Amino acid sequence: GAEDALGAGQINVFLCDARGDAIREQHHLRALLSRRVDGIIVVGRQTDPRPSLGQELPVPVVYAYSPSDDPRDLSLTPDNYSGGRLAVEHLLACGRRRIAHISGDPSYAAAQDRLAGARAALAAAGLDFVGEPMFAAWNEHWGRDAAAMLLERYPEVDAVFCGSDQIARGVLDTARDLGRDVPGDLAVIGYDDWELLTENARPPLTSINANLQQLGRQAAQRVFDAIDGVDVGAGTHPMPVKLVIRGSTIAHR
Repeated sequence: GAEDALGAGQINVFLCDARGDAIREQHHLRALLSRRVDGIIVVGRQTDPRPSLGQELPVPVVYAYSPSDDPRDLSLTPDNYSGGRLAVEHLLACGRRRIAHISGDPSYAAAQDRLAGARAALAAAGLDFVGEPMFAAWNEHWGRDAAAMLLERYPEVDAVFCGSDQIARGVLDTARDLGRDVPGDLAVIGYDDWELLTENARPPLTSINANLQQLGRQAAQRVFDAIDGVDVGAGTHPMPVKLVIRGSTIAHR
């Protein structure tokens, strides 16, 4: 998304991968500044706050996906709280009332934000999750195991909100193994809208799309504005996400 926006403005893009290494990051930063770049977009791999590059840099800096831990910086991050809320509101609109939650690593800000949004949607409907939300890993294996435990303990569950598409694929596998019809008596919704997984799932998986290309375009636009002398503000700004409906929550007529 950033490359699209920058390319349209006839701007060259240098891509440096620090691989989460602070020393490598400082090396790349020095190299970029020595090339007299006009601005920097810092992208992280998760939505937990990351260390700021500081306030002394001679060019504008925008943080995308992973927010800076310094409120003086400008950060754009997906609105995981709204995503969790959107997922559960969709399940409620589908007539589901006995909803469970299976997610990944509980130390991730994204996992907690999605849970908080989902809980808010349930509370607004006078409901709570069936059983305690289940956390472990962001993979299909955990999705399969967690769904087996969940459906044995709470066979009345009629929907599962999953913290990622990989987890949701595992849930679909277990539902199929146990003879549970999806979406007939069990609706399943994922998160991330990774099309390689969602489109090829059986049935195709409803998911929350974090709109990452739009987030990248917005980050690039803020860099343009800052270069032009516009005050782009500071703090962390949650960016809209969207619901993509497929066959795992609504049966095809």
